[in-house]
Amino acid sequence: MTAPSDGDPSAGEETSSPRPVTRAGRMIPGSRVGSRRVRIGRALRPADDGRLVATEAADRPTTQGGEWARRVRNALFGPPLSTERESGERLNKVRALAIFASDALSSSAYATEEILLVLVTAGAVALSLGLPISIGIAVLLAMVTMSYMQTVRAYPKGGGAYSVSSENIGPWAGLIAAAALLSDYILTVAVSISAGSLAVISALPALADFRVYIAIVALILLTLGNLRGVRESGTVFAVPTYLFIFSFGALIVVGLVRLTVGVDGATLTTSAAPSHQLEATAAVGMLLVLRAFASGSTALTGVEAIANGVTAFQEPSPRNARITMAIMGAILAFFFVGATFLSWRLGVVPIHDESVISQIGRTIFGNGSIPYYFLQATTAFVLMLAANTAYNGFPRLASILAEDRYMPRQFAYIGDRLTFVTGIIVLTLVSGVVIVLFNADTHRLIPLYAIGVFMAFTLSQVGMFRHWRSGGEPGWWRAATVNGIGAAMTGVVTLVVAGTKFTHGAWVVLILVPVMVWLLHNIHAHYAEVARISLMSDEDARPLTRPAGLGSEPVVVTVRDLNRVSWRAVQYARRISSNVTGVHIAREGHEDIEAFQARWARLVPDVPLVVVESPYRTFVGPLLAYIDRVGVDPRDPVLVLVPEFRPRHWWARILHNRTTEQIQTAAEQRPNLLVVQVTAHQDTLRRLS
Repeated sequence: MTAPSDGDPSAGEETSSPRPVTRAGRMIPGSRVGSRRVRIGRALRPADDGRLVATEAADRPTTQGGEWARRVRNALFGPPLSTERESGERLNKVRALAIFASDALSSSAYATEEILLVLVTAGAVALSLGLPISIGIAVLLAMVTMSYMQTVRAYPKGGGAYSVSSENIGPWAGLIAAAALLSDYILTVAVSISAGSLAVISALPALADFRVYIAIVALILLTLGNLRGVRESGTVFAVPTYLFIFSFGALIVVGLVRLTVGVDGATLTTSAAPSHQLEATAAVGMLLVLRAFASGSTALTGVEAIANGVTAFQEPSPRNARITMAIMGAILAFFFVGATFLSWRLGVVPIHDESVISQIGRTIFGNGSIPYYFLQATTAFVLMLAANTAYNGFPRLASILAEDRYMPRQFAYIGDRLTFVTGIIVLTLVSGVVIVLFNADTHRLIPLYAIGVFMAFTLSQVGMFRHWRSGGEPGWWRAATVNGIGAAMTGVVTLVVAGTKFTHGAWVVLILVPVMVWLLHNIHAHYAEVARISLMSDEDARPLTRPAGLGSEPVVVTVRDLNRVSWRAVQYARRISSNVTGVHIAREGHEDIEAFQARWARLVPDVPLVVVESPYRTFVGPLLAYIDRVGVDPRDPVLVLVPEFRPRHWWARILHNRTTEQIQTAAEQRPNLLVVQVTAHQDTLRRLS
């Protein structure tokens, strides 16, 4: 068995003498006379362009334990989805509103309470300030909503604060925005689920001692729902979200109707006495108003989620995203201002272990009534599901940062169900720790909450202002004016929140964001150096002389790209066998396979290259499927060489894949398969570069 002299790099070829058709598959010839052959079975199928395509069978486990694990996984999360199904997983406006707007809409269940918690320190006289403060926040909401609608128009592929800030201000501004958003997403999960736990114990006080357990169970269920995929999570989460919109809307409408005839001494024009005795411990002044405004501004958290996830919408995605954002803003403003007005007129004040919304519901619907429990149930559900906004935002942002080499590359990989599994799991673990540390107490978490999102708001709007100015589009000044005003307003709110909430916990975020920026920067510096020292030009590629009389034992070299790391493995393989094949597993749809094949044929003409497309985005299964199907005797040993980069520092290993270990574990069931790691150390590559 000898390698072809013409160096044909066509995918799907393997040298072999003709063999009869067997149950394992059928033989197909290479694309040229004398080129290699490959046996095709259920795990591989030939593509029209000469490549191989791995099927779902390529990842089927070979042991009974593995098969049971696969069945359990499919039962929990659903069967794997191919990359071709990605467009079908996109969301229409109905599902998108449930997924992306649940965080913003649910904030109406606690934003009013956060305003009142500040105002009650000045006694009953200060409660009347709640309505004008909420109206001011609603005006800010309208401005931010319009600003992000313009962001969607300018960045139809997703215009989150990170992308906008990086492109229009600079990489450091982008990192600050990214760090602020990542911390905000974590706190979104913690605050939303903790608020949902409070809604449960407000209706069922006997469960007050189990608030943390309720929150953790909700977190686990939410994680499982998201791991099943965007479309399925949208279907599951849409029902509670729309039930909440109905029940909360009914609360506002019925409350206004009842106030027209009077309820418990309150009317549309007169307020009832506070439900509890208030003792003034602070004076009414500008500082009090600013603190209340800063607390109530948590109503705006989650507004940016739609701009971050435009690509999740069905086409035309920008138009659908803007419509959804406008609907979300209108509903949120109505709920927030309406709830604040009702609390003022009804004399509702915050109390321990019962939310303000629960107290309003008891008064409007009646204590123990079905509508009241329906309101509390839907509020609890939507508050917990509001964390789903973060489950869409955090993994997507982390994947973008990973593609830009600011986060470990594992965050960029898409799992079986077309979800960013690593991002989902990390978000769950970190949020769970925060919930436990803060005892699922919303009031302790809120001060940490708003500063990150308003920091991102401000950087995004400044970036959009510069975008419109530099773009020179017709009517650019109108768009720039909207974003400029939005940047000024959110900038002021950022300073107010940082100043008024600093001693209440905001200092944690003000320290955490710079630490995260430093961490992201150092990760990027590591990846940048690895790329620099691994880069190999065509002039640097000097093939070693191939010894004569080599044996024909099959050797497979896994290659992701032709760089200094993989080049060492290829050259080593060329010197130990005449039957060497390079195998490239294509897991990403945006890869330029043609350019890679052309470069391979130019630099390694005596070694064929096989490209196996992996529509299920796995690596080991398609690789072993190819090795199992090459036209050799199954009893013959096959040597697999795996290029491996070895970083200098132990902590940097988590930034790289452990490919060799994965292949070795999978190869334990194949006695004829020998896996050898060809290591290139960071210091060695430095000396070569």
